[in-house]
Amino acid sequence: MKNKQFVIVGLGRFGSSLGRELIELGHEVLGIDKDEEAVQEMCDVLTHAVSADCTDEEALRSLGARNFDCGVVAIGDDIQASILTTILLKDLGVKKVVAKAMSELHGRVLEKLGVDRVIYPERDMGIRVAHQLVSPNLLDYIELSKDYTIAELVVPRELNGKSLSELNPRARFGCSIVAINKPQGGVIIAPTAADVLNERDIMVVIGTNDQIEQFELSVIR
Repeated sequence: MKNKQFVIVGLGRFGSSLGRELIELGHEVLGIDKDEEAVQEMCDVLTHAVSADCTDEEALRSLGARNFDCGVVAIGDDIQASILTTILLKDLGVKKVVAKAMSELHGRVLEKLGVDRVIYPERDMGIRVAHQLVSPNLLDYIELSKDYTIAELVVPRELNGKSLSELNPRARFGCSIVAINKPQGGVIIAPTAADVLNERDIMVVIGTNDQIEQFELSVIR
């Protein structure tokens, strides 16, 4: 994977967590926050961390914000600053701009500003946890779009030894198993009809919410 450069504006809980993970994945991260204490906490973690006013166009320009592959507006307590920073990053020509929203209304404003993706950390995490609580075999749940979801499901004992042709999820439910993670055998990408499931394997399933729900209700439980 090509090494990318990210600029994260706002080093609160979400921004700092995101920055740490991006560094772990081998990318370069510039963190910006007006709070010097927050910057100090992250200066040894990120590639660079600076204290600056993110609503100052000249400050962002001098930091070379326009040269980054992706700008993340992670400001968590000031909607006006979030919106102004988003506008500035777009105007400076940042290739991709992602912004955290604190409410549905805030998110709609960000969408109208043309951000590439709006993130609702609290709402999205709530959705994922809810799905995990009601489905004991569900490890993770990610909404790819309004129509499609990807889910990681643990293979139960009842499906041990069954092939994908026997399961036939696409014909029966409309969803597809796009990968199988075998604890002892690695990951099978784009498995064939002949591939066999074993108990405790992890299936990566893609489909609509309804398709995956029907698959879970009919096959896994």
